[in-house]
Amino acid sequence: MPPILAIVGPTATGKSELGMALAEALGGEIVNADALQVYRGLDIGTAKPSPADRERVPHHLIDILEPQEVYSAGDFARRAQEVITDIQGRGRMPVVVGGSGLYLRALFAGISPIPPGDPGVRQELRERLAAEGLASLREELARLDPPTAARLSAGDTQRILRALEVARVTGRPLSAWISEQPFGTQAIAAVRVGLTLPRAILYDRIAGRVARMLDAGWLEEVGELLRLGLSPRLPAFQAIGYRQLVRHLEGDGSLEQAVAEIVKETRRFAKRQETWFRKEPDVTWFSAQELKRQIPGVLEHAKHRGLGRAYG
Repeated sequence: MPPILAIVGPTATGKSELGMALAEALGGEIVNADALQVYRGLDIGTAKPSPADRERVPHHLIDILEPQEVYSAGDFARRAQEVITDIQGRGRMPVVVGGSGLYLRALFAGISPIPPGDPGVRQELRERLAAEGLASLREELARLDPPTAARLSAGDTQRILRALEVARVTGRPLSAWISEQPFGTQAIAAVRVGLTLPRAILYDRIAGRVARMLDAGWLEEVGELLRLGLSPRLPAFQAIGYRQLVRHLEGDGSLEQAVAEIVKETRRFAKRQETWFRKEPDVTWFSAQELKRQIPGVLEHAKHRGLGRAYG
């Protein structure tokens, strides 16, 4: 099976723009590797491609779940493999685009199956969450499983509880289960391109993007989802940005405070993303500054690695 192309890197570096350009140049279709764009109704805050972009280039694994549903790295890997097989079967090139490092690792290298949970332990943890707050549980996770605690954002309630549950039920940290990767060698060959920016420029971009999302109606989008009866405790609402805006709409803090926290947490998330991808094997990095000027060089790199020949 010929290799696929993967565009990785921190948020706000232009991965979607580059993915679109390369897909058009190489006869490709985009496979979404973002953990939130799968949810219907979460549009502005997840930076989903516009209808016009989706008309230009076919996109897969977008708007496939309701906000109530849970999505995992294993779910993504299974769905993505099916989509990639279909795209290649039609003679097209899959272009995987996204910044979720664990999802991409699950696709390319495989991850250990995580043991089933325990409803009793899960309920106990939720009771503790209500009584003690998330910060206390996150401190416990940092003691039991430092790698997982470092990887997760401070407000990721769902994954913090799940990691604690795994550690409590199995006696082993989640990071140990993930590191085993029993599938061994890379299941899908990939040419991996990473986008990077100087941190000061990236941080300015993040602040600007948050402002543009709000101008585009992000707060109204969150309010409408709540008016539809969706619980603010749903997994989808625990994402950076959505949880801060939910709290603001519930009367907990001003919009200015919510925006400041969104920017701060997104910057921290971007730093973790870059750290993750820098440790991943065989990523060729390109500057995201003046991205349009970089496209010919990235395209030449992809063709040099065999993508042009593989897909005609």
